[in-house]
Amino acid sequence: MKYIYLDHSATTPVDADIVKSMLPYLSTKYGNASSIHYFGQEAMSAVETAKSACADFLNCKNDEVIFTNGATESNNLAIFGVIEALQRKNPDQKLHLITSVVEHDSVIEPMGKLRKMGVDVTFLGVKANGVVDIDEFKAAIKENTVLVSVMYVNSEVGAIQPIKEIGKIIHNHNGAKLRQWKKYSVNERGDKPQPIIFHTDATQAGNYLSCDVDHLYVDLLSLSAHKLYGPKGIGLLYVRYGTPIIAQQLGGHHQNNRRSGTLNTPGIVGLGRALKKITPKYREVQNKKISIIRDYLVTGILKTIPETILNTDRQVATPGHAHFSFLGVEGESILIALDMAGICVSTGSACASNSLKASHVLIAMGIKVEVAHGSLRITLGKYNTKAEMDMLIKTLPPIISNLRKINPLYKKST
Repeated sequence: MKYIYLDHSATTPVDADIVKSMLPYLSTKYGNASSIHYFGQEAMSAVETAKSACADFLNCKNDEVIFTNGATESNNLAIFGVIEALQRKNPDQKLHLITSVVEHDSVIEPMGKLRKMGVDVTFLGVKANGVVDIDEFKAAIKENTVLVSVMYVNSEVGAIQPIKEIGKIIHNHNGAKLRQWKKYSVNERGDKPQPIIFHTDATQAGNYLSCDVDHLYVDLLSLSAHKLYGPKGIGLLYVRYGTPIIAQQLGGHHQNNRRSGTLNTPGIVGLGRALKKITPKYREVQNKKISIIRDYLVTGILKTIPETILNTDRQVATPGHAHFSFLGVEGESILIALDMAGICVSTGSACASNSLKASHVLIAMGIKVEVAHGSLRITLGKYNTKAEMDMLIKTLPPIISNLRKINPLYKKST
């Protein structure tokens, strides 16, 4: 059976040329990049070339890029690393953080842990389209706010958050604080106002949106290669020069003491190659192609399956997302039936796929629990075709119809 893959928010296939670029560092060029001898220097040269590609993509300096094992580690390092650094500087200061209720668990859970440890955390709600309310964000800022973490693109419904607008607000708010902060040496700053640090989880954004860190006014940015047609197990954290951060992994002095661990040279090469491919023109062409296919699919599903709700607001979402709720059915049942028919989709974030709870993202958008349980996330990639959409449009309606027939609680609305 030939399968159709429609779960690109979970991961993407690795491009053949990216695999090719990695192969030498999995075979003949196997040196440890920290070694001084020839093999080590050969590996380090490849790492530095890849780092330059990452820095070009982000419009930052090479030394502002830290390689991690993926965005989950990057998010944890950004949050815990910054808070530990600030607490060390001023142990008696009461810190306040801001995030949103629709973040990935790798942000939600660290924030929850810090809250239990006594840190003040505000979780912003979202509007019905899944986007953070700017006015609510402005109102949430306190005198002791030190860190804001808001994702760039929501992985479930594809909602694009107003990162640049949030960044500008923080930038303007920091003006007076930064002027006061810079008057003092590190040892003299004491309880002087700490500028707000801004982090964004851009894991789902790299394929579709600019990640220019100056354009976005961000101090920290997380990315993962396997969402960008690169390999799994490698990601990065951008850290703006001067941002206080303390390593969360001990046992080595790699990457200027910011992240211990032997560098994953093949993965880093793959990440660099993946980001080098995503030029503005490349992004423009792919976005247009995927958007046309996505809109064709949405029209087909809404036309052929009654009592279907489109949860993705296409006016504020990436072109690759199409999130539906089908009344009277369970999302897991749809997923299994489609998989048996050779079509791979998901019900939400792959990291939460073992949870039976309704999506926290959908609930935050005001969607009822029973509706949320009947949801399906379809995320497209650059290799998908209109013919594959036709197959899904043909296959899905009888699946939904059959599942509704065996549900004694389902009553078709009139």
